[in-house]
Amino acid sequence: MKYFSLVILLALIASIAKAQSAVEPPGVEVTRISWNKDRIGWERDPFSGPIENFDEVRARQRNERRIEDAKRGNSAEIDKIRREAKADAANIATQHKAPPSRYVFVYKATIKNSGNKVIKTIDWDYVFFDRATETEIGRQQFTSDEKITPGKAKELIVTTRKPPTQTISLTALNKDERGSLDGRVIIVRIDYADGTSWQRP
Repeated sequence: MKYFSLVILLALIASIAKAQSAVEPPGVEVTRISWNKDRIGWERDPFSGPIENFDEVRARQRNERRIEDAKRGNSAEIDKIRREAKADAANIATQHKAPPSRYVFVYKATIKNSGNKVIKTIDWDYVFFDRATETEIGRQQFTSDEKITPGKAKELIVTTRKPPTQTISLTALNKDERGSLDGRVIIVRIDYADGTSWQRP
């Protein structure tokens, strides 16, 4: 009886392993994955000083002359002129402020083709799980038109405004955001150069 139960158990394990391996694409392996959030919008050198155009230089020089003239003539309007000069300087400073930075998300997956067919297109999902509960909390779906010949590997890179999950901020860079996430790349479909394809059931 024990022998019979052991045979059934081994057969069950073998069938489960076979079913799981049938779900994975033949001859294709995901060897590395990563994602990160990058800040974009650095149109100006943060170390450079303000650059004045001709009108701004003329307005600043005019205000400086008015203040000097008022000092020499002991004008009672010197405070008013100084206030106007400060207002002009504040307006110019506002115009020179850099546009607000934006963030993009970069998703990467390195795919190795150990099969004997040339890969033409890959549909892949970057799936995110809550580290504590192991439940799926986010999924990004991508299609990459990349030629990967047998025996070669290629890094697929997608840049998008979509965050991994709704809990990741679009406007701030928080280094602790990835602490609660686990990720996995799932191959959904592969189109080969010979016209055949593989589709996840």
